[in-house]
Amino acid sequence: MGRFLRILVAITTLIHLPVALGAGDLLMRLGVQRPFLWGGLWALLGVAAFVGRARAGMPDRRRRAILVRLVDIPYFIHWCAAVFAFVPSVLATLVAPLAALVLGAPARVPIDVYMASYIVGLVVCGYGVLVRRRWFRVVERVVVIPALDPRLEGFRIAHLSDLHIGTLTPRSWGLGWARSANRKKPHLTVVTGDLVTSGNDYHPDVADVLEHLQAEHGVFASMGNHDYFGDGERLVTLLRRRGVRVLRNEGVLIEHQGARLWLAGLDDTWTQRDDLEATMRHRPPGAPAVLLAHDPTRFDAAVDAGAALVLSGHTHGGQIGLPFLYRFVNVAAMYRYRLGFYRRRASVLYVHPGLGTTGPPIRLGVVPEVTVLVLRSMG
Repeated sequence: MGRFLRILVAITTLIHLPVALGAGDLLMRLGVQRPFLWGGLWALLGVAAFVGRARAGMPDRRRRAILVRLVDIPYFIHWCAAVFAFVPSVLATLVAPLAALVLGAPARVPIDVYMASYIVGLVVCGYGVLVRRRWFRVVERVVVIPALDPRLEGFRIAHLSDLHIGTLTPRSWGLGWARSANRKKPHLTVVTGDLVTSGNDYHPDVADVLEHLQAEHGVFASMGNHDYFGDGERLVTLLRRRGVRVLRNEGVLIEHQGARLWLAGLDDTWTQRDDLEATMRHRPPGAPAVLLAHDPTRFDAAVDAGAALVLSGHTHGGQIGLPFLYRFVNVAAMYRYRLGFYRRRASVLYVHPGLGTTGPPIRLGVVPEVTVLVLRSMG
């Protein structure tokens, strides 16, 4: 993580430059001596604090709850606000000389815009960190699978993904998600990877969460890349001891009212553990295949392999997106399949928005959800 951490520190230093100047301008207006020196020190403290927060999360280790509430969470609100303020600050810096030229006024650095953007950022990001990421919804979504066996009509699959249980996403939140899923009385419950953020400290917590999930035909999980940012084998063993079926390049036959459904799980793509051929090898003829694949980039190959429904996560829908247009305008724009439903030939992909967060603990626009997928033969 050394090189990655250096890149993050460089970004953090850059976004703190407008904060330093804006804080200096505010302190000057308040009559404080050496205002820009204090503004610079505030920015340096912000960069140094970031290094401490990043190292504490690589791997994610347990911290006292009071430190998380009084140090980590406020810091991430500040950091996100600095990111929020950076773009308008840069735009104002570029536009200000042109505006001054047109108006015949002396050119100046628009420091007041820097601080105003940062203050607005504190409000918006405070909402995203403290409220939006905790406020999840439970949604039922119909999935049309042509030629579905009539006995599977209305079959309900509770889908959770990207829990990221850890310091910033506690066990209590996960238990709340589990209770909400259970209340929908699903026939099957699946969790598509990134169960923890990193490390091993929170393996018992995520095992508690998945153990609380209930479904008529059982609880199944596939692995994500973050699950191997620690001892993934240990996590698999613990989950299986708690009664959770972890599918790793394998499948299992689900029989429901005499009908058959092939449920398969693909291992992690990022760490090159996935083997789609092995995963689909023993699918019985005529049984529709539901594939758990954390990374949605495997959808095209899954279509060719004959999967009827692919359930993925990984992208979090970007975590941050434009309100009302978040499915199309979000931070995960580099992904072809980033959020919601996609159809190719006779196959359907559902990319879950995730429940936890990775990176900065913030959500804006993209709502965390417990999804219940209802199988239908016709829309």
